[in-house]
Amino acid sequence: MALARSRRDRGIDYWPGFVDALSTLVLGIIFLLTVFVVVQFYLSQEVSTKDTVLSRLNAQIAQLTELLSLEKTGTVNLNDEIARLRASLATAEGERDRLRAEGAAQGRSGELSSALEDEKRVSTRALAQVELLNQQIAALRRQLGALEEALDASEKRDKESQARISDLGQRLNVALAQRVQELARFRSDFFGRLREILGNRPDIRIVGDRFVFQSEIFFDTGQAVLRQEGKQELDKLADALLDLEKQIPAEIGWVLRVDGHTDVRPISSSQFPSNWSLSAARAISVVQFLIGKGVSPQHLVAAGFGEFQPLDPGQSDEAYRRNRRIELKLTER
Repeated sequence: MALARSRRDRGIDYWPGFVDALSTLVLGIIFLLTVFVVVQFYLSQEVSTKDTVLSRLNAQIAQLTELLSLEKTGTVNLNDEIARLRASLATAEGERDRLRAEGAAQGRSGELSSALEDEKRVSTRALAQVELLNQQIAALRRQLGALEEALDASEKRDKESQARISDLGQRLNVALAQRVQELARFRSDFFGRLREILGNRPDIRIVGDRFVFQSEIFFDTGQAVLRQEGKQELDKLADALLDLEKQIPAEIGWVLRVDGHTDVRPISSSQFPSNWSLSAARAISVVQFLIGKGVSPQHLVAAGFGEFQPLDPGQSDEAYRRNRRIELKLTER
């Protein structure tokens, strides 16, 4: 705390402006996420509706194609029938003219004239049917054209929707990457602050992205009750965590995970039937102490790993000592 006051006395505190800017950035990210969720919902609805419409349109196209084929077949048959009737009509007219030229009996001419009129009426009906079929075929072609236009428009909307989804996905990935970078920066600052506070003790070291404390700093052998020396070190850790809570914006989900580890030698007592229960109890004791110092429970996680995550696979006393430890890891929630 004296270090923080000394920094404030030496110059102007630019941190509130930085927090405002970061808060604005995070709010923008949340807005983009909200827009992405809403757009994805409507696009999924649109795609679902599109699939149903496409299925119905394809079924209608198949039915219309079959009907058009039948109509074409009927048209060909009617054209053949008209040709036959026209041939019969020409033959009848030729016969009538011949009989008239030869002066054949009037009765025969009348029969031929009656037959000719019958042929004309049949031909007229056939032509009317052909015209009706032509109109139906034209209507079917117009309907097919409309269906093809609707299908093209639906495919175009689908491509546009996929493009919007891809764009939103890219924006979301960028936003998530920025959040990870921000949390990594805060993790680096936090570990740097712990180094300054705890000093260069041989029983406290950094392994990867974790701060490692030997269990002997906090607990007696086989116990999960904090020692006085351990409480003094945790007081320093609590001060650093309280400063960290003020620095990280509320929109960034983060936790300090407290991991308990033991060596491979088994333990069995009425209080701790296994190494796993001992490691979990020690992690919980650290978390409860930090909560008692004002650290938010929402930013703390206790986990017990027993003997199953050793740092040193050896069977020596030094290996056992290295494996008995408490680890701190600042990570996403």
